[in-house]
Amino acid sequence: MGVALVCAAASATGVALRATAVDTGPVRDVARLGGSAAAEAVVTADPHAKPGKHRPMVIVRARMEVISQTRVRVPVLLLAADAGWLRLIPSQRVRLHGRFMLPQGADLLAAVVIVRGPPSVLGPPSRVQRAAEFMRARLRAASAKLPPDQRGVLPGMVVGDTSRLDPALAEDFRTAGLTHLLVVSGANLAIVIGAVLGLCRLVGLGRRRAPPLAVLAVLAFVVVARPEPSVLRAALMGLIGMLALFTGRQRQGVPALAAAVLLLVLIDPELARSYGFTLSVLATAGLLVLAPPWRERLARHLPGPFADALAVAAAAQFAVAPVLVMLSGEVGVVSVFANLLAAPAVAPATLLGALAAVTAPFSLPLAQLIVWPAGLAVGWIIRVARTAAALPYATIPWTNGGAGAAALLLAVGVTVLVLRSRRLRLLTAAAMTGVLIAVIALRVTAPGWPPPNWQMVACDVGQGDALALSTGPGQAVVVDTGPEPASIDQCLRRLHVHDVPLLILTHPHADHINGTSGVLRGRDVHTILTTPRTSGREASLARNFLPRPAQAGQQWRIGPLTLSVLAPPTTGPTLSPKDDGTTINNASVVLVARKPGFSALLTGDVEAEAQRALESAVPHVQVLKVPHHGSRSQAPGFLAAAQASVSLISAGEDNDYGHPSPTTLTLLRSLRTQIHRTDQEGDIAIIRTTTGIAAVPHH
Repeated sequence: MGVALVCAAASATGVALRATAVDTGPVRDVARLGGSAAAEAVVTADPHAKPGKHRPMVIVRARMEVISQTRVRVPVLLLAADAGWLRLIPSQRVRLHGRFMLPQGADLLAAVVIVRGPPSVLGPPSRVQRAAEFMRARLRAASAKLPPDQRGVLPGMVVGDTSRLDPALAEDFRTAGLTHLLVVSGANLAIVIGAVLGLCRLVGLGRRRAPPLAVLAVLAFVVVARPEPSVLRAALMGLIGMLALFTGRQRQGVPALAAAVLLLVLIDPELARSYGFTLSVLATAGLLVLAPPWRERLARHLPGPFADALAVAAAAQFAVAPVLVMLSGEVGVVSVFANLLAAPAVAPATLLGALAAVTAPFSLPLAQLIVWPAGLAVGWIIRVARTAAALPYATIPWTNGGAGAAALLLAVGVTVLVLRSRRLRLLTAAAMTGVLIAVIALRVTAPGWPPPNWQMVACDVGQGDALALSTGPGQAVVVDTGPEPASIDQCLRRLHVHDVPLLILTHPHADHINGTSGVLRGRDVHTILTTPRTSGREASLARNFLPRPAQAGQQWRIGPLTLSVLAPPTTGPTLSPKDDGTTINNASVVLVARKPGFSALLTGDVEAEAQRALESAVPHVQVLKVPHHGSRSQAPGFLAAAQASVSLISAGEDNDYGHPSPTTLTLLRSLRTQIHRTDQEGDIAIIRTTTGIAAVPHH
């Protein structure tokens, strides 16, 4: 009890000191006023990009050192639009000018700073960080000849570098419960430590001389992989374990984990709020506490190696499940089996990748040779992730937040009680049989997805646009791709589309084109069409394609589908990435799609000015894709000219823009058109019926 009180008091003191530091001083004073200031800061973590409406937003964790010529030392979060911030390396010092705001969450930050323009770099990174970045860059270079997915995953598994990882593939890893493989964790460190100690034993180094070498390997690994929460926890636990080995005392996993957690939280109280740190600790605790007894029980009925693997995978997944439910609102169904299938390839991929990382600075050709078998192992893991993610009901919806975690624990408790009682097992089996019969009956009598005879589908991609127009079995024209690859890829998978004769990117805003790699992944894409007044952003996402400009008056015929281009005119200034949003929106490609018994007006994001210019050219159609996610900027005459019986609005649930606007919804209702919204209905299919068309939602 005394030890617990001392730990609690020390933790409270650490939190109080950190909270006082960030809540007082000139940085917080400027943030309270919402003012702007010049400052100097040191980057403390790798910058990363987050999709935004018009362009990606770069998020940088930093330590403020100077503000308005006053020296300070407090953590801040920088939000920037310039891609130059992505090239920064931890420990670099930069000068910036931005608007300071109070942090919204409970993070121990002095301010959130909206930064203007590119960074002004004041000096190079530290020698240690330069060496680490050099090794990471050489590993990327060694992996460059691997297939795209493998060269994106391998550096992530070895050193946590996911800069080349396809977001759609990352989503598959998440669905399959394999995300932990893309984040450097205790498993990676255990493999490295085991290899170093095994090599020391092989060359005859004794118990006294091997641990110091392993400590050096751990420290080098932490620097190269960056000191993320899971890496710090794993490193400290490994160091404590090696100290026990060095002193000859019995190694015990749980005390080592407890000591690691206690020391890290005392050093950095903010780790107590880190979900990554929490997941890492829980997974390790599951392996230490749950896996051994489960292994013993399973070994009575299964071969030893299979019992070990199943116990480890199930224990780790069970331990982290409540927190994952809190975060995602989903329960992974296939994750245990996916981890079992991937497990044999993890150690070879990690060890060979680490060997390549060490070799690459001295001999790139030799590192490329080592990387090749590592790529084969990674290829197997990728195949497992994709296959598991593609399975129906790979995840099932669940309540998120604390209520979801409590409900999951309650469900587990009920399951344990059921398994222990023969009578409850029989009752449960009977109930489940009835539910299964009902589900099968509904599946037989109710239409599946996609509905037969679908003509067009508005994919639910969040705050963005993505449409599919059927041109034949397994084939569709795609118009826009949404803000990220995973959503459009999954929508096209649900539609069984594997051939895209034409991909149209209406205008170069992130919420319409950033998902392009999701369309290209695993599908035959023949032609990419863009606005003639492009800024060129589409070409950077189109891999080896050379996009073609759409021209007003142009027609495309693909099977039974005819596409007529109404706008924009080919004349006019070329867009600049710095143009305001309205200018780029009004340069959208506007199309009329027609098939026997079906017609639609696809409007991109054109706003009121461009809509009024097109009013006289708008034909009567059955379906109107409402411009710009139903924003307020609409020309009533343009919407009325279409005389559409169905209006589709593609918007994200609870988006920050207030789309669709109540004014626009009122206008559409006055036009007697049916309104369907992806934020409320999910994917929305337009089908032909004997009396015309109908909208079929897919929640």
